Amino acid sequence: MTNWIDRIDHVVLTVTDIEKSTQFYEKALGFEREFFRGPEGQPRHALLFGKYKINLQDKATETPTKARVPTIGAGDVCLIASQPLDQFIEHLKAVGVEIDTGPVPRRGAMGPIRSVYFRDPDGNLVEVSEYI
Repeated sequence: MTNWIDRIDHVVLTVTDIEKSTQFYEKALGFEREFFRGPEGQPRHALLFGKYKINLQDKATETPTKARVPTIGAGDVCLIASQPLDQFIEHLKAVGVEIDTGPVPRRGAMGPIRSVYFRDPDGNLVEVSEYI
């Protein structure tokens, strides 16, 4: 069977307040903000990290390619840390982000991982992991 997909390019989160969410992801994960215009000229917002990004939209975002039922707080994403997980945990503590769960063992796309879970301002679940 042919695998037609190479990787995820971006995901989209629907949030209450784009600025508040952007500030959280900058502080907690070191993401870089991006402002761009969509194909129809509408303003769009994204968070860049490595070769990937998370687009942010609120209920007012106008785009023809929006989820059928965009839901605030329904996101659940797993990210792989670029530094040792213990160092990342110390960073979260230093910037005041509360860990919900972890570190705990899990299974990632390429094998065993060790993960911590926390929530963004809208309750979206963020998992940050390292491969063991």
